[in-house]
Amino acid sequence: MKPSKLTTAVQLALTGLLLSSGVSHAQQAVERTLTTQNNTASEKAKDEERITVTGSRIKRDSFSMATPMMTIGKDELVDSGIGELADILVDEIPSISAGVSNTNSQSSVQNTGLSTIDLRDLGTDRTLTLIDGRRVVSNSYSGNYISLSTIPSAMVDRVEIISGGASAIYGSDAVAGVVNIITESGKTGFEIDVRGGESTDGGAREFTLDTGFGTGFDNDRGHLYVAASWDREFGLYQADRKRAQYEASYDYNTTLLCNEMNTIEGDQCMRDITMDDWRERSDNTPGGTFEGNDWFYHPTDGLTAGFVEERDGFNFEPFDMLKVPNDKLSAAIKIDYDLTDDIRARFHLQYSDNHSVNYKSPEGQDYNDDELRIDPVTGQPELVIAGAIDPDNPFIPEAIRETAGSSVSWDRAFVEVGNIVTDNKRETVRTFAGLQGTVFDGEWDWDLGLSYGEFEQRQLRLNEISIVKLRDALNAEYAEDGVTVQCADEQARAGGCVPINLFGYGSITPEAADYIRANPVINTDISQLNISGYMTGELFELPAGAVSSAFGFEYRKDKQEVNVADELRALAITFNDVPDIKGDVSVWEAFGEVTLPLLRNAPMAKNLSLDLSLRLADYSHENIDLMTSYRAGFIWEPVSGYAFRANYARAQRAPSITELISPPRGDYDSFNDICDGVTLTSTDPGHDACRQVPAILDAIALSEDGEFIDQNTGYSPNAGNKLLKEETADTYTLGFTAAPEWLEDLRVAVDYYDITIDDAITSVGNNDIIRQCYASSLPFGDDNPFCADITRDSEGQITQIIQRQANLNEEKARGYDVSVAYEYELNSYGSLTFKADMTHVIERSTTFEGNDGLETNVYEGELSSGIFTDRISASIAWRYDNLRVRWKTKYKSAVVDDHERVDDWLELQAENQALLDAGDPDAVANPEVPLYLYYPSYTTHDLSASYRLDMEGDMDLKLYGGVRNVFNDKGPFVPNTGDNVESGRGNFNSAYGGGIGRFVYAGAEIRF
Repeated sequence: MKPSKLTTAVQLALTGLLLSSGVSHAQQAVERTLTTQNNTASEKAKDEERITVTGSRIKRDSFSMATPMMTIGKDELVDSGIGELADILVDEIPSISAGVSNTNSQSSVQNTGLSTIDLRDLGTDRTLTLIDGRRVVSNSYSGNYISLSTIPSAMVDRVEIISGGASAIYGSDAVAGVVNIITESGKTGFEIDVRGGESTDGGAREFTLDTGFGTGFDNDRGHLYVAASWDREFGLYQADRKRAQYEASYDYNTTLLCNEMNTIEGDQCMRDITMDDWRERSDNTPGGTFEGNDWFYHPTDGLTAGFVEERDGFNFEPFDMLKVPNDKLSAAIKIDYDLTDDIRARFHLQYSDNHSVNYKSPEGQDYNDDELRIDPVTGQPELVIAGAIDPDNPFIPEAIRETAGSSVSWDRAFVEVGNIVTDNKRETVRTFAGLQGTVFDGEWDWDLGLSYGEFEQRQLRLNEISIVKLRDALNAEYAEDGVTVQCADEQARAGGCVPINLFGYGSITPEAADYIRANPVINTDISQLNISGYMTGELFELPAGAVSSAFGFEYRKDKQEVNVADELRALAITFNDVPDIKGDVSVWEAFGEVTLPLLRNAPMAKNLSLDLSLRLADYSHENIDLMTSYRAGFIWEPVSGYAFRANYARAQRAPSITELISPPRGDYDSFNDICDGVTLTSTDPGHDACRQVPAILDAIALSEDGEFIDQNTGYSPNAGNKLLKEETADTYTLGFTAAPEWLEDLRVAVDYYDITIDDAITSVGNNDIIRQCYASSLPFGDDNPFCADITRDSEGQITQIIQRQANLNEEKARGYDVSVAYEYELNSYGSLTFKADMTHVIERSTTFEGNDGLETNVYEGELSSGIFTDRISASIAWRYDNLRVRWKTKYKSAVVDDHERVDDWLELQAENQALLDAGDPDAVANPEVPLYLYYPSYTTHDLSASYRLDMEGDMDLKLYGGVRNVFNDKGPFVPNTGDNVESGRGNFNSAYGGGIGRFVYAGAEIRF
């Protein structure tokens, strides 16, 4: 019998117990050795103030280290009232943004239900997430995405974040920095934490149960800690929010210079209508529309002539989710055991089971929508359509048959098949085992470790449609008895074909729905093996102190496999195709680091030290040479309490398996078609090229208004590139810290960062691809490489834009962080603690080679990129005996929708002003500023409180609760569709909470 995934992982980890412990070489050796157990009480108190921190071997706090660092402790984790660790970090630390979350991944093919973070807005792939200083297996084939929801909350002690390149310490991916999750160690007793909450507007309910137990054993030679967590997030439907009911499809009329919304009467200036007039409907109706807009089925009147889309169409929006429901169970065990006085064995095991379900609207199709089919024999791809209905089809009503030509075209929502559901089930197992000890009479420490992890995802897509089967079912005829309707194709009948009737509400029988329904499964398996070893100790003495060093090796192998059953691909299913991806990559690495104390207790140099580190990495990728990462950092403390710190780091990131070898895989991303609004005479940029597309000319000819209207779906597959090489980042940080003796409890830190990534692994944005194809100096056509990635259908609509990975010229991120912390004693009335953190983004940009030379896109201050120029998190907490009350305020600066939209508006405004100055009658005297172009700043407030009751014996009980977003501010109105580049799901945006609003929670924690 094949051993289970968990059994295999445990067996391998136990084997590794003979080899290693895998603890990060960058952790302070003193923390890892047994000698620390003999510290005096005063030394322990001092260590509590100066702790071992990520990226350093020396005990220090975040205000006295060369690398900028922030720490989130247990109090902040509990105060937040948030179940997801990733959401807590985004909430508390301005330099961290959400990567993948349950409020922004509804359209994701693979990643719905993950919980990741993004440091410096450089992408999740450039933020290295560690657990106890160790790499762990990824939770997505899309990249090195570590879902923080796979870690039991009760196991987390604190989270440390360092910014700036850290590849010399931790290897590839640590470009923006490192997030290190430190788990509990040495904790004893039993604890249970129960928490629940819900939005005051209804929905978004959450429930969490955390448990933990720690104990010593064998006369305290060993320690055991076990933790488990169960979290359920019930999700939030668009139907639960009034704002989401407004059918917003926004445009700006560049002739009338007014804001327009789509209505029954067409686009109308918003000054002339109310919100109740807005309409955004689809001609995919539950009863069907036929022969263009000639016929449709009314819900009460039946077959009706003269379909008007914004009056009679179908609104799909209420079916979709604002927040995806999620259910997760995680557990972990951690064992430390002293084999001898000099050798300690360590074993960790983590298991996570995550289940997320994303509910969507029913599938909508028309006769000409094409889907990809892979021939099971030749493997060749082809696009398949269901096609129009033969006029002899028995189900066609006579009224339609009499007006039909050679066939009957159709549009329909397949509500009888059911709502589309994306059901993701994920299992993650991470194991680690190792040995650590001392040599050379305890002067040097050694560490050997092995870690292994496996991730398995089974994604079930329910209620999709097979276009091949639908085509067969539409090809219907009377059987020989003249009464029974059957599929005309004999081979299809042999395969169980059931004829389908599209005409009318509920006309599709359960048998026909079952026949065309497809429930594809996408299987993903990822594994990682890591073996590491190092030694650390003092090399020699300098006048200012001992020179400390660490050196060692690491081997890592990553494997992944993604597959979908071939028989499903042969059916041309309506889901986003995910191709088979199978590959592996391995790397051998050697590293070393040294700390040089240069001056100590000298004039204007209470402390001056230099840190140097180097890492060499040899990857199995053919296109990657020997990767060399290095770092130099110093800290200068001229007088006690004041210090300057600086770092230079060369960091690198190797391409992932998917980035290298993936064929185009289905996904969605918003874009605006430059051909929207093109007429036979329009002169907007790119319109001359648009008129070279025959399908667009046909659409103009058929349009009552004589213009082409964009109705793209946003389908944008991602594709790999086997020619990719590593990206290289140069990171500079310069900072100042103050902890003045005259104000003992004040801490201030200011840090500037500058990150430049050359040969950045990314893709050109959709709007840039469109612009380079239609509006650059290189003519539109086959010779323009950007045009090759744009596909249009027979109606001129963009059906896909392929985003291919490439080594672009450059990405830049510059800015500064400010942190302030102060504690003030109120004597008999307790104490106040003030804390504030701010991140200011000076620059965030990407440069790539366009048809007209280098093109630079600027992203800071742009909602479509999710990058706010300023983000602030400030709190004040009052602690009085066992009572703690905290008020927190979060701020995001004003942004524009998209910088290119702003440029277009300013240009349009200047042209109109020139016409006004010339007295041109076509000029608009009072042009309206485009709506949804400028968004105001956003501020929210949270309140939390806790009280600990002393119970009998060793038991104590803490009651806590709070309100997030006290004033129920759901952020600005962001329309679902239209000219705005950043669309809003349900007219909300995830950057402003995604429509959840005020959230109240309460919990209880008991320890004994």
